[in-house]
Amino acid sequence: MASPAILCILFISLSLFIVSPAIPAAASSPPTVYEVLAEYDFPVGLLPKGVKSYELNSTTGKFKVYLNKTCSFTIAGYNLKYKSEITGTISTDKIKDLKGIQVKVLFFWLNIVEVTRDGDELEFSVGIASADFPLDSFYESPECSCGFDCDNGIVGKSGKFRFNFKPLVSDS
Repeated sequence: MASPAILCILFISLSLFIVSPAIPAAASSPPTVYEVLAEYDFPVGLLPKGVKSYELNSTTGKFKVYLNKTCSFTIAGYNLKYKSEITGTISTDKIKDLKGIQVKVLFFWLNIVEVTRDGDELEFSVGIASADFPLDSFYESPECSCGFDCDNGIVGKSGKFRFNFKPLVSDS
């Protein structure tokens, strides 16, 4: 026969098990990178399909996004290239210090260094020039190699390209 001490420990253990709240088997999964974009007021279509993982420092906004592979496609007449690693700093309505995304302008590949949301438009800056596009052109994520036209779908609306020259020397 079991000793009274063992029976007491067994009874207490069973009591705790029965009255303790259920503990989930796995913690809830972190948000996807596309959900994080939405949290900062950006559409999911800024990134193509195929994001493998991401890192985000929610204090500083610094991020790294990892794609399965390098990716290129054409949207609204612009050729775009995404490297397999994209970095930058995100805050509400602004992504700055962007590295890893390029656009072909005339014969040159230029780095997109900043993306700003202004109401219903997104402005993509390459430093001395920028282009504005309607926000609704980015409600879906493009696919590598075919963009939005993979299944003869809707091609993004074109934006207007403009130059923003900034003076190199000030008058002061």
